[in-house]
Formats: sequence, C-alpha cells, structure tokens
Amino acid sequence: MLQAVFFDLDGTLADTARDLVEPILAMRAERGLEPVPFEALRPYASMGARGLILRGFGVERDDEAFPALRDEFLARYERAMLVHTRLFEGMDAVLDALDRAGIRWGVISNKVERYVRPIVAGLGLGERSVCAIGGDTTPFAKPHPEPLLHGARLAGVDPARCVYVGDDLRDIEAGRAAAMRTVAAAYGFCGVESAPADWGADHLIDTPLQLLHALELARA
Repeated sequence: MLQAVFFDLDGTLADTARDLVEPILAMRAERGLEPVPFEALRPYASMGARGLILRGFGVERDDEAFPALRDEFLARYERAMLVHTRLFEGMDAVLDALDRAGIRWGVISNKVERYVRPIVAGLGLGERSVCAIGGDTTPFAKPHPEPLLHGARLAGVDPARCVYVGDDLRDIEAGRAAAMRTVAAAYGFCGVESAPADWGADHLIDTPLQLLHALELARA
C-alpha cells in the first residue's frame, strides 16, 4: 500500500526555471555580454547555480572565478525566488488527489533548505507538505538516499511504500538507493547529460497528471 509520495522541487513540483535563469541574464547584461535565450539555459536549472553558471559564463565549479559568481547569483535569486515560480500545470490536481486518498506527500530538494521552505510556503503548500527538505538538511545531498530516508522518517512511513518523483538522474538514483519506487518527470528541466528514459525509473511521465495513472489514483 502506498503511504507517501515525495517530490523534487525544481522542475518536478514547480516550474522555477524563470526565476533561476533571470539572475544569469541580469549578470550577463551588466557585464555587457550577449543575451542567452531562456530555452538554452532552462535545462541547466536542474543543476542549480553550478549548471547555470557553467552555461551562462563557461565557468566550472573549480575555477577561481566561480565562488564570486555563485555568491552573486544566489544573492540575486534569494531576493526574487517567487516572481515567476508556479506549480506545474496539473500538479495542484495531483496533490488534491493524494490528499483525498490519505497519502502523505512532501518536498525533498537539493536546493538549500532556507530557499526550499519559503518557496513551498509561497506556493501555499507549507501546511499540507509533511516535509520541506533541502540539500543541507541532512549531512548528505542526493543522489545519497539520506534526504529521502529522512523525509520518510518525518512522515512516519516505510520507505519501501513510498514513491520519489524527480526530473534528474540523481533523483532516480537517490530513490532507488532509498528502496523507493521512482518516477522520472520528463516534463521537467532534466539536464543535458542523459534522457529521462535512460535513467531506469520505474515510471516515466510527460505531465504531472500522468502521475495519477502511475500511482493508480486516476479516476475512471
């Protein structure tokens, strides 16, 4: 029996891409650099600051210029995290269906917790979600299973009776390591390194509403 469903935040539960990309666009403009199309940056949103800075400036994490760019990016992002961010279309119906079925659900992201909590609250989900876990909530981040296992403990559920939904290979790896059933959200950001169909998830969905069919919660 399914006891809980846990969601990655960026690119799975909510479309946060525009708010993640805008700081990079502004930083490039202030430096006199040519604009980069939003669609070229969107896939890198799944990689957070590291991926967006790599695509936006060609700077790797071990480059000496990276820390300053990261700090500027994060400061800009923290000031405007909920300007364009919205639940993906159909996700509200998914959450309502989980609530009706008495299935707990929560958010487990690699974004730091001080960003995760206000975003979840700003989306009006703070009282409904059983957890809002960030990449720094536990000593480990995904693909390590500990954030997912911590979510299961907070929800008081058996990990083997849980599902984890994510739009990145690390999400599926973390879900498998936590002994959870996994769902790859192909509608999300999904990165550029491999296709969601190749991640080995138990289910592959192209829209949030397809999750209801994967969980056998869809109404006839």
